[in-house]
Amino acid sequence: MSESNTSQAGVTKLYGSDSNETLQREAFLNGEIPVAVYGLGKMGLPLASVFAETCGNVIGADINPEVVATIQSGNSHIKREPGLGDLVEKLVTSNDLRATKEPREAVQSASVHVVIVPTPITDEKEPDLAILDAVVSDIATGLDEGDLVLIECTVPPKTTEERVFEQLKSESSLSEGEFGVAFCPERTSSGRALKDIRGAYPKVVGGVDAESTRAASIIYSEVNSEGVLEVSDATTAEAIKVFEGVYRDVNIALANELAQFTDELGIDVREAIEVANTQPFCNIHDPGPGVGGHCIPYYPYFLIKPFDAPSPLLSTARSVNDSMPEFTVSKVCEGLQTGGIDVENATVVIFGLTYRPGVEEIRASPSIPISRELTQLGADVYGVDPVLETFEAFSVEPITIEDMYQLDIDAVVLVTPHNEFELIRWNELETSENGPFVVIDGRATLDDMNLWCYTIGSGANN
Repeated sequence: MSESNTSQAGVTKLYGSDSNETLQREAFLNGEIPVAVYGLGKMGLPLASVFAETCGNVIGADINPEVVATIQSGNSHIKREPGLGDLVEKLVTSNDLRATKEPREAVQSASVHVVIVPTPITDEKEPDLAILDAVVSDIATGLDEGDLVLIECTVPPKTTEERVFEQLKSESSLSEGEFGVAFCPERTSSGRALKDIRGAYPKVVGGVDAESTRAASIIYSEVNSEGVLEVSDATTAEAIKVFEGVYRDVNIALANELAQFTDELGIDVREAIEVANTQPFCNIHDPGPGVGGHCIPYYPYFLIKPFDAPSPLLSTARSVNDSMPEFTVSKVCEGLQTGGIDVENATVVIFGLTYRPGVEEIRASPSIPISRELTQLGADVYGVDPVLETFEAFSVEPITIEDMYQLDIDAVVLVTPHNEFELIRWNELETSENGPFVVIDGRATLDDMNLWCYTIGSGANN
């Protein structure tokens, strides 16, 4: 084995053109190749845990001391992620997983460095890579020959080759060909993270050189039961991840725009979409009150802002989807008017403030602008969400489902259909003296409503 494949302590390395792949694979599985995961958030902790159950030698780094303390105590700070709490407890107890609030401590003890930190968007819709830059700087302080750096967080194409790789060369003592870098995007959804990481979909791997791709593939072929899809380079891998999100944003925008033809055409657009999709070349998504989450509303800007190529379709899709909360509010106002109530005198309850059922994530949730606009119009706005503990981002007075039965409600807006809402006793509201007579169903999940109900994409029930 060449010196480039062995650390100073004699531990096998992954990156090296004359590597023995069988020995490397065994070394990884035996824990002889220590792994550091930088970022222990909603995607990072599940990723670190799956790495740890695979190789038994993982240190996770996060600058939030409360997160680190929770993990070190054998607990998970991520809620509603099936199986994660028990797995973290098991891994920490066996010392297969440990955590530190000092990224540079993790750097010194690892030879594989996995980065999965947020890429936020500025107010000007520019991708903000400051967190990534800081982590890469930390890695550079302890980067050794034969080390491998894997970027999992979503970034604009060319970031890995032109930013991360160049920064590592500039700030470390190593040169090109002495360490590996690959982009290997997370393809994970909240609420099913462990399943996704372990192999719901193949892992995409693209390196800055062929050796980086080869070395990264060794790791992920052991972590992911569905195997690895090797692509031409890191930029291609980055584009794949962004394209996946952009496709969904554009497709949802199409559905949302079609939904607004419902009243004028006098048809159930959702029915038309469902039947159209029986044709194999058609796959229109579902309309709704808006697009939320930490992915879809942001990824188009990873192409729109950094590059000069025209992207009018991406920009238009963003505008259409961003307009749906306003469309939803307009339907609330129309419904109230059918009963002779002005919105400024109305009591409105929003069901579901998170962006997705069962997930405690509010980033870009349609409920945020819906609640703010209704409040600005003068309505008394209440919010019901059984998975949330804090409500500061919303212009609502938080209430429980049981509290709702005590209110004189004029309108209900269903934004996100949590399972708990299936237990709502609609008949009590319908038969109460001041019960709601206006329901706006953003997701087509309410059936047989004996009220004035407008479903986005299907229209009114009368």
